Formats: sequence, structure tokens, C-alpha cells
Amino acid sequence: MLTLVNMEVMFWGLILVLKGISLQVRTGSVTTLIGANGAGKSTTLKAISGLIKLERGEVTRGSIEFDGQKIQNRYPEDIARLGIVYVREGRRIFDELTPEENLLVGSYLRPRGEVEEGLERVYHYFPRLKERRTIRAGYLSGGEQQMLAIGSALMAKPKLLLLDEPSLGLAPLIVVEIFEIIRRLNQEEGVTILLVEQNARMALGLADYGYVMENGKIVLDAPAEKLKEDEDVREFYLGLSKAGRKSFQDVKSYRRRKRWLG
Repeated sequence: MLTLVNMEVMFWGLILVLKGISLQVRTGSVTTLIGANGAGKSTTLKAISGLIKLERGEVTRGSIEFDGQKIQNRYPEDIARLGIVYVREGRRIFDELTPEENLLVGSYLRPRGEVEEGLERVYHYFPRLKERRTIRAGYLSGGEQQMLAIGSALMAKPKLLLLDEPSLGLAPLIVVEIFEIIRRLNQEEGVTILLVEQNARMALGLADYGYVMENGKIVLDAPAEKLKEDEDVREFYLGLSKAGRKSFQDVKSYRRRKRWLG
């Protein structure tokens, strides 16, 4: 469904952020992109969705192909019409609107006759939103706001759903609940998902295939089950090593790069 080939992204015509990214997302799969802060994960999603154009960014080399079409450097509204919907980091919702009004905003690209069906679909997966559909969205809990952000994206009937850090700032039990809903959307609705996530354990537990990013490059990729067993991933992202649990914050980043580049 989605293919990135040697993609480079530059901001302000000066700052090279992504340095030859290549990846694939197969139809019906969950693919995850993991890595440290600043690795370029969110920039990759912004390049796919077209949002980098609004931040003075540009794909300066390589290509992004979606369903056989080249889409690099197109405007985000054009990309959304193709079926790519981006749930940004930080639960970007309209605080002053009710949850149901937020969902109706998400249905903008949907035929009017399908809106009611879309609402029922969202409420099926997020029954808590139905219970609270008439209050201001700003009064929802963090977990409920994340559900609303995903629900609003679901209203657009996406072919490809881009999820950026859905676990950020949420309690562990809420994270488990949201990841289970994401799993159901993939398995029951057939929604293809590209997931960016700091919680590597949760991401690899959900995904079919994974990519590891460092400093704007893909340094490792494999089926998710294989990545979970990789010694470097276990040590630096899952906090595990042969000596037991270990924090990757205590390890110099050059050691990590040396292992993967060696």
C-alpha cells in the first residue's frame, strides 16, 4: 500500500532531517517505527501526510508511493482525500466542541449518508465517547481524548491510519486498552496502520513488521517477532539484556550506532 524509497526531508532548505528512508507498509498490516526522541519518526509521518509543507519542510529526494501514486510534496488535504489519515502526537482535538461535534468534523470527507453509520462504528469501539458525547471535549480525560482523536480519524474511513505516539502521557492500563482497540480496528475493520511509538514493547507486540530509526536513518528492520528477539533491540529499547533488565539511558549512543552499522 505504501512505499518510501530513499526519501530525504529538508526543513527551511538547510536542515537535513531524514537521510534516505526506505520502508514498506503492506495492505492490512500493522507496521511500527520505533526509535529514540529526535530520530525522525514523527517527521516521517508528516512527510507521508503532507504536513511538512506547512512547517517549511520538503521531500528533496526519493519518493513516497501510495496505492500506485507518487504523493511526495502534495498538500495534506489532497493526501487525506486519497485515504491517508494522520492522528498526530498530543491528542489534537477541538477542546471547545463536544466529542460528537469533533467526530462530525472528522467526517468531512465522508458522504453525508454515511455519517450516522460512521458514528455508530466509532461508538462501537469507543463506548465511553457515546456516554460523554455532549460535554466539552476539553473536560475528557487524557485517555478519552486519545480515543476521540482516533475516533475522529476513523470517521474519515481511512485506508491507511498514521498513529503518532498514542500512548504518550497515558496511564499503563489506559495504554493497554487503547492498543487493544487499535488491534481490533486492524483485525476487524481491516485498517492498515503505520504506528510511531516510544513504547517499543507495546508496539512490537501489536505490529507485524518493525523498523528502527536512529538519527534520520533506518538502521534495522525485520518482522516484529524477530525484532523482539534481537539483542540490540532488547537491550536498548526493551530494557533487557543477558544480564537482566537494563536502562538504555545508561549506554552511550555511539555504541548503539556502532553495533548496527558494524
